[in-house]
Amino acid sequence: MEAKRKKRYLITFLILILCVIAFLLLNICIGTVQIPLSELKNAVMDGDSKLGRIVLDIRAPRSFAAMILGGALALAGYLLQTFFHNPIAGPFVLGISSGAKMVVALVMVFLMGQSISVSSGMMILAAFVGAMISMGFVLLMSRRVSRMSMLVVSGVMIGYICSAITELVVTFAEDSDIVNLHNWSRGSFSGITWSNVGVMTVVVLVSTVIIFLMSKPLEAYQLGDSYAQNLGVNIKALRILMVILSSILSACIVAFAGPISFVGIAVPHLVKAMLKSAKPILMIPACFLGGSVFCMFCDLLARMMFAPTELSISTVTAVFGAPVVLWVMVKRNKENHG
Repeated sequence: MEAKRKKRYLITFLILILCVIAFLLLNICIGTVQIPLSELKNAVMDGDSKLGRIVLDIRAPRSFAAMILGGALALAGYLLQTFFHNPIAGPFVLGISSGAKMVVALVMVFLMGQSISVSSGMMILAAFVGAMISMGFVLLMSRRVSRMSMLVVSGVMIGYICSAITELVVTFAEDSDIVNLHNWSRGSFSGITWSNVGVMTVVVLVSTVIIFLMSKPLEAYQLGDSYAQNLGVNIKALRILMVILSSILSACIVAFAGPISFVGIAVPHLVKAMLKSAKPILMIPACFLGGSVFCMFCDLLARMMFAPTELSISTVTAVFGAPVVLWVMVKRNKENHG
């Protein structure tokens, strides 16, 4: 039985890693200008050629961003689901992404009005402040309401309020960059540069390593507060870390790509179904890989489905993510009444 389980884990990770590599190559090669795989190496080596510039300046940073931020989004969702013991908690549903989006939009419009350029670090900081404000409201509501469904409704309401404020800001802002701001506010990986990729890699990598080191306390926390305390887990410190790390990851995603829906909810459930295990030591790396695959796949569709018109990434992630959420809710309902 143990050997069968290990084999399942190995196959799952192998499939996810191969999918990450395959979609990374597909995202770089497929576009309005098709680049055969055989010519990819030459294009990369000759960076000054037309194909080289397309690969190195546009597609590669965008593909790596989708890979890194997709993984971060799935991890943020996994942390929030663990924190609230709620299968449909996620940065988008709880309004955390919308809060981050609102503060980033306010900061960007204010600084653009003053003709000040916005750095990556400033964007992440603004998004983190917004994420923490929304998270604060959600935590306050979680104290007031006992039912988890009410908590999700509260999060959705917070999200709507923040989105309405963002729309007002974007609508009345007078700037030539407002088109970019509007695209960003709907969720998009376009316009990502290598310097952006460098910043997000550092933030996401450090956060992911810390989350992975928390896997033992998280496993105890999943089995209940009293059980975790008996094992010597500092519940308060663990919860604070979970809130901060999920907010940092959500902030990093929103700062660079805007709000992206359903990835944070759907991917942890899909990964859990593949692994047939909820152990954090397996779920954390698998969620990251699964989120990378999901986002790269959706970004490829967003670019190519109605090319040259590009869909917002959230439109595509919602199409594939929402059915997973419905499946989880139906399954949960059957378990509760079965």
